[in-house]
Amino acid sequence: MNTLVANIFFAVAWMILFNTFTWLSVLSGLAVGYFVLMLIQPLAGVKSTYFKRVWYWIRLLVMFNYELIVSSIEVLWDIFTPKHRSNPAIVDMPLDVKTDAGILLVTNLISLTPGTLSIDVSEDRKTLKLHIMFADDPEAVCRSLKQGMERWVIDAVEDRE
Repeated sequence: MNTLVANIFFAVAWMILFNTFTWLSVLSGLAVGYFVLMLIQPLAGVKSTYFKRVWYWIRLLVMFNYELIVSSIEVLWDIFTPKHRSNPAIVDMPLDVKTDAGILLVTNLISLTPGTLSIDVSEDRKTLKLHIMFADDPEAVCRSLKQGMERWVIDAVEDRE
């Protein structure tokens, strides 16, 4: 049985057991099901990438929200202070992400972050054209995006096994 389906089954059983159908009971049921499945995985003799993937998705969500808050504060600071620090530029960033879903997620997360905007993906899907609001060092911004957002998406979305 698929591990995700088993986890959802445990969450539903958890909600039926406690007779509560709220978001808190759904999340707690998923968490309990996750840990139960992780504990019984060696007994079943099945190696699943599900457990790593869940942590990668949680890390992606947490780190994206952190980047969203930091960049929002940076843009707000530039707007409300008399001296503007913005130095916009259009930059080409090479892509390591290979799948369509990964490229879509990287470009959307970059566009959702204030101060950056995805403009276009090259025909060969190896380069992403970006508009960067604070491009004093465009290579450093690309390096930061590659080591951060793109790496988190690759971990969460792409199969490497």
